[in-house]
Amino acid sequence: MRLMDTISSLCVFTVAVVTCLPLMGCAQGAIEANPLSQQQESAEGQQTVDAKSAQDAEQKDKKMEVATFGGGCFWCVEAVFLELKGVKSVKSGYMGGHVDNPTYEQVCSGTTGHAEIVHIEFDPEIVSFDVLLQVFWKTHDPTTLNRQGNDTGTQYRSVVFYHNENQKDKATTYKKKLNEVKAYPNPIVTEIAAATKLYIAEDYHQDYFNNNPNQPYCRALIPPKIEKLRKAFGDKLKTE
Repeated sequence: MRLMDTISSLCVFTVAVVTCLPLMGCAQGAIEANPLSQQQESAEGQQTVDAKSAQDAEQKDKKMEVATFGGGCFWCVEAVFLELKGVKSVKSGYMGGHVDNPTYEQVCSGTTGHAEIVHIEFDPEIVSFDVLLQVFWKTHDPTTLNRQGNDTGTQYRSVVFYHNENQKDKATTYKKKLNEVKAYPNPIVTEIAAATKLYIAEDYHQDYFNNNPNQPYCRALIPPKIEKLRKAFGDKLKTE
């Protein structure tokens, strides 16, 4: 009888163990489900990181500044400033006139009052407005009124369109010093004026030299300007 009691006890224990096994399996399943929660947390963490990256990029964009220069044909000026480190973008366009939405043909007629300009977005932590001014005055002739080489007309005038008082003061001071030290044989006639409405030029004018390196005008006039830039500002140029 005691043997039967022992056998019965063993059977009860065995049934209890077998009955518990599925429960243990569910518990293990619950443990194994944790990685899913971890993945979700990881995804949420990634979203947080992505959001922070977006915020950082937005904050960096807020630190960007703009400068606007006219120094003859905008194809030439654009090609020069695209070489500089810290310059995010260069857009060819028109500014300083009295006609809304002017076309290239209208501006070239000299009747709209606009100058061909480049509008530059730059990071002041990498390249300063002072350096942009130096490059501007070094890579064109600021002593010829309404003319650059064979390009004549008010649309080709030398001009700094300032966007704030700081830019105005720096441009005015720099121009005065260049004249005082007679940096050029003739006085600088660069106009310094407040920025007005910007009109971005037609698409085919953007990045013109890179897209049309063999165009006769570009081939004759732009490489010498870039060569001058590289000699004078080699440490300020993009390496890529």
